[in-house]
Amino acid sequence: MKYLLSVLSLTVWLGFQAKADDYKASMFGIKSNGTTLNTHSIQKAIDFIHEKGGGRLVFYVGRYLTGTIQLKSNVTIHLEEGATLVGSTNIYDYNLNVRFPALITAYSADHIAITGKGVIDGQGRELANNVTDQVQKGILKDALANDRSALWRPKGIYLRECKNVELSGIVVKNAAEWVVVCDQIDELKIDKITVDSKAFWNNDGIDIVDCKNVLISNSYIDSSDDAICFKSHDATKMCENVEVRNCVARSSANGIKFGTVTSGGYKNFKIINNKIFDTYRSAITIATPDGGLVENIFVDSLFAYNTGNAIYLRIGARWNKGRTGSMKGITIQNMYCEIAEGKADAGREYEGPVEDLPRNTSPASIVGLPGQFITDVTLKNIEIIYPGNANPNYAFRGISPADLDSIPEMPAAYPEYSQFKELPAWGFYLRHAKQVTMDHVILRAKGKDYRPAIVLDDVQGARFSAMTLAEPSKKKKQVHVYKSTDIFLPK
Repeated sequence: MKYLLSVLSLTVWLGFQAKADDYKASMFGIKSNGTTLNTHSIQKAIDFIHEKGGGRLVFYVGRYLTGTIQLKSNVTIHLEEGATLVGSTNIYDYNLNVRFPALITAYSADHIAITGKGVIDGQGRELANNVTDQVQKGILKDALANDRSALWRPKGIYLRECKNVELSGIVVKNAAEWVVVCDQIDELKIDKITVDSKAFWNNDGIDIVDCKNVLISNSYIDSSDDAICFKSHDATKMCENVEVRNCVARSSANGIKFGTVTSGGYKNFKIINNKIFDTYRSAITIATPDGGLVENIFVDSLFAYNTGNAIYLRIGARWNKGRTGSMKGITIQNMYCEIAEGKADAGREYEGPVEDLPRNTSPASIVGLPGQFITDVTLKNIEIIYPGNANPNYAFRGISPADLDSIPEMPAAYPEYSQFKELPAWGFYLRHAKQVTMDHVILRAKGKDYRPAIVLDDVQGARFSAMTLAEPSKKKKQVHVYKSTDIFLPK
């Protein structure tokens, strides 16, 4: 009752509120002309609403220029249709006294949200170029790797160690770096958002870092780096209890990716009814190169069109610091994928890099390390269409013992499906794996391929049933088994 009376009194005092818990941005002197820097005014509004017990800061039609703002507990930023939060292109309008500068931040806040049908525009290309200019002049210190800053480019949204977070309805675009980053969040809901960010390099769409109890649904992501990416930066934490439903994604990297940094790991995931298109790398990558645990990942109804690769499962040993990574309990079912013959993101302004050539089209892969097996993998009702047309005169990897043994382990390499260059199969390559089941898996090559469809190398226990392995060539043995035991192949 005390809170209600205070809000009512405030309503009378201000006289501008649409309802008791809504506060119009204009009440705080926040300007919508697109040229007035509103950082201080917006922050004062957020602080005021927080101190009053909570509510929504509502932005109506207009362009609201701002630098870094920090959400506080029980505060919602609500962007009405036609409202745009515009990020400043001056790097000094951002909080640079933190590890990850960003346009919108929150730390240790509870019950926060960004909602509505409005837009958050980071103006990332101009901002990133201005950062580079400051580095080149020696004002900011940065390695400037690959001609771009590694330290100072602000993210779009960065939320850390918060509880009960909602992002819904909004459009987030043109960040200078990663776009939406949720780091160690408990109870996170992302629904019906659009991420359109191709303003610069290294701009992951949605990054979920060591979060638990997460739902990502009904969203569209188009980014020049990984579209939906799960990371684990803290060896004492992990991403767990996560669901991704009804999303559509395009990327000049991976569609859905676990990794690359995987210190703690990932546990209990459901990835259901999602679509990937025009994606340079894998439709789905699950990797643990840094000693983390990966366990109980369920993927159902994944549809991928024009991608560089379908499935990549990988254990590595990069930043392990004495810890051993593990991966078990992976189920992928009801998946359809069409592999691009050329570069799936060709013509995009920020294409994925041309790398690891020469090589022919790569197969889907399940690759552990010696003594570190990827265990308990089920692939069911899967169809992958390959272009075929591999040319042994362009690049060659045979199936002789010498050829197979020459494939490097590459434990410390950045885990991408292309890292091995040429592989000896056109459909699936399995190495250092245990307890693999393939049931009703269809692999089709449109053109002839010199390689068999499937190669197994150091596989312990594999069951194949109702398989279709088709290519337009004379009959050949399509499954090659090497240094493997307990392999059941249908007659």
